[in-house]
Amino acid sequence: MTMNVNAQTIELYAKQLRTPTFNRYEDVLRQLGPDRGYEDFLIALMKMELDSRMESSQRRKIRTAGFPYIKTMDELDFSRFEHINEAFIRELASCDFVSKRQNIVMIGNPGTGKTHLSIALGIKACMQGMNVKFYTAANLSNELIEAQEYKKLLKLEKQISKAELLIIDELSYLTFNRHQSELLFKVIADRSERQSVIVSTNLKFSDWVTMFENTTMLTALIDRLTFRSHVLNMNSERPYRADPGSLSSN
Repeated sequence: MTMNVNAQTIELYAKQLRTPTFNRYEDVLRQLGPDRGYEDFLIALMKMELDSRMESSQRRKIRTAGFPYIKTMDELDFSRFEHINEAFIRELASCDFVSKRQNIVMIGNPGTGKTHLSIALGIKACMQGMNVKFYTAANLSNELIEAQEYKKLLKLEKQISKAELLIIDELSYLTFNRHQSELLFKVIADRSERQSVIVSTNLKFSDWVTMFENTTMLTALIDRLTFRSHVLNMNSERPYRADPGSLSSN
């Protein structure tokens, strides 16, 4: 009877303290064995709670990042990247580039793995406790325009600025007018030397004039993106989409 009361009390206190893993104290006791002391038990129990909170935080960051789907580094086919070696990609996956406030620009034809690699790096950053936001260029532009129309632009810009890593995918599928260029430029310029950006595009820099009406601002935009930046040539003789399993990867 006492054991049942104790178990109920522990469950109640664990709920009030928001430490749900404490309900699994019996599992910890079994794992430690009868010869371990109270401090060992407490450390093990606290570590279980800490691990659980970290996992919950990682899942939440991945969910709120806005990824269109989940792609991981383990799913990457490194053999398809002709101009980038595996060691360098794995170095990027350490996310040191985010800590160093560096950018990544991925340039390559459709189906060369740009979106896959962008998402995989974003998920790695989430797993390390970083805030990440993923947008297609079209969606970001539309959200900025809409936010301005409803006088919520400052709020959206603040939300974006909280992301240590901003991913802008598919910068090549539309043309930006002068107003759109200004809004997009401000988002990227505000991050210069402060936070990191990953941009993927089908077009080499000299062809970006086909996307932006304001060529003066375009020059400044490219300067911001390429300063402290890794520019990756994603083109390959073996398109990343060659296999049926890769059909969803840009």
